[in-house]
Amino acid sequence: MKVALVSDTHLPRFGRALPAALVRGMLDAGIERILHAGDWTAPLAVDLLEAIAPLDGVAGNNDGPELNERFGTRRIIDLECARIGLTHGHLGPGATTPDRAVRTFAGEPGLAAIVFGHSHQPLVRRRDDGCWLVNPGSPTDRRRESAFSWALLEVVDGAIAGVDLVRYTDRSPGG
Repeated sequence: MKVALVSDTHLPRFGRALPAALVRGMLDAGIERILHAGDWTAPLAVDLLEAIAPLDGVAGNNDGPELNERFGTRRIIDLECARIGLTHGHLGPGATTPDRAVRTFAGEPGLAAIVFGHSHQPLVRRRDDGCWLVNPGSPTDRRRESAFSWALLEVVDGAIAGVDLVRYTDRSPGG
């Protein structure tokens, strides 16, 4: 199963359509599911992503009541037996966004990955216990990064086979 990991779309601030490079990348990869780690900022982003593949997500610190009620701020998603913890990373104790994301799922057994956003700083790292920590960055707001980004996660036989960061420099709309 091929899964797109996205966070911090911040639409419509950065447009009323998804970047063409994001849409093309997802379609070319054969994405079967999308996980969004918060800061959609409006239901527009939900609608645009749902047009590509089935979608799950959480709300972030810039999301209003409608998105918070629909998604909540913490979820565990089962992808063919691979358990994924999904949060934005802005809540709870911790000095850094990855620290807060990890602590959100403290005591939760058997997580294959923890996916978060908030900082807009991409991160793909596998911990000593085998759990992946993934921040896909942002497809629309690169902040201090050199490129926009999302992540491609692949599940094979109930386990994460790999996570790849996908970067692009042109956020022109097209989706």
